[in-house]
Amino acid sequence: MSFFARLAPAAALVFAVATPLRAEIDIDAVTSPGGIEAWLVEDQSIPFTALELRFKGGASLDAPGQRGVTHLMTALLEEGAGELDSQGFSVAIEELAARFSFDVGDDTLSVSAQFLTENRDEALALLRTALIAPRFDPDAIERVRAQVLSVIASDALDPNSISSEAFSIRAFPDHPYGTSVEGTAESVAALTREDLVAAKDRVMARDRVYVGAVGDITAAELGPILDTLLGDLPEAGAPLPPSTEIAFDGGLSIVEFDTPQSVLTFGHAGIAREDPDFFPAFVVNQIVGGGGFGSRLTEEVRRERGLTYGIYSALVGKSYANMLIGRVSTVNARVGETVEVLRAEWADVAENGITREELDRAKTYMTGAYPLRFDGNERIANILVGMQVDGMPIDYVNTRNARVDAVTLEDANRVAARLFSPEDLHIVIVGQPEGLEPSN
Repeated sequence: MSFFARLAPAAALVFAVATPLRAEIDIDAVTSPGGIEAWLVEDQSIPFTALELRFKGGASLDAPGQRGVTHLMTALLEEGAGELDSQGFSVAIEELAARFSFDVGDDTLSVSAQFLTENRDEALALLRTALIAPRFDPDAIERVRAQVLSVIASDALDPNSISSEAFSIRAFPDHPYGTSVEGTAESVAALTREDLVAAKDRVMARDRVYVGAVGDITAAELGPILDTLLGDLPEAGAPLPPSTEIAFDGGLSIVEFDTPQSVLTFGHAGIAREDPDFFPAFVVNQIVGGGGFGSRLTEEVRRERGLTYGIYSALVGKSYANMLIGRVSTVNARVGETVEVLRAEWADVAENGITREELDRAKTYMTGAYPLRFDGNERIANILVGMQVDGMPIDYVNTRNARVDAVTLEDANRVAARLFSPEDLHIVIVGQPEGLEPSN
């Protein structure tokens, strides 16, 4: 589902041509005359720039009783601004061969823009209008509201969506993380234009914006541009949400749903990115559930027993909570077996850790694959902003592989025992699993 991305055909070739793969990324810290900070990777090889803005808080700043308001507001940012209605705004973007997209998650609201150097001033002026003066026209509100309600209705029939929602509400019953950013049919139907305007001011403020820019633009040019683009936003937004912790204990929850194949979402608390043990945890998870066909879970659950087409686990670091979570689907008759294997693998890595061969293989893969992420201006700009939001140092991209390589077998096994907690593992099953009863 996406209401946020529109690519002008005339610009398609421009966006396919991107910054070449590089071993080192030179990042400059830029501060605008007005005090807005940004990270910049300058590259004049093609006359094209990618700009990424990220406002911290995201859908977690929905007002009480208005779940989904930030999501709906974000979807409307490209539906007309200033003197341009929805169609006029879309035509203006196409004529400039530019691309804008707007998205929102639990923790951030993202604005992405790509434009040619020759059209930079016009493209940024148009983007500024969307950020400062979105129209929120009644016809656009009702059209996009109907799209959101359609997605909510569809998600209510999708076992994967139901599983995610069921896991979240059990993990975070008293926090915005516990409910979908899209809201409910009831909450979305009740939203007014005034609610959307207020939601914009809560989230889109200068005190929580992070900026990444990559391409044909200098530091001297970027600073004044940021003041013009963002200077008229509110100085401060709403207070950010409090940190939280996973509320459930280990056990099994079952959500009855008429489907031949059950969906299992499983996990427990994770580890913060700033924790000294993060990189050992990162490598261990790669071995257990993050490495596709090379992971333990894939080998045991798919390859050895044929229980599923795919299974994974991942460290998920949110702004206010950290998780180790995973997902697998299997036919109802074999859910019990899948649960047994999953629990056994969780206990094995906690008790016995990993092997030297597994560690070396994972480190080789992780360090070799990492540079492949930097294959375009847009992707690099996104990474720059993500680093800032996560509090990483500016040299992270050039030191990350060394941090992976520095993980020792002793570190990995010590952290495996800390991270993987069989007694805390909670499994939410959506479907009609045979021979299982909920235990929590």
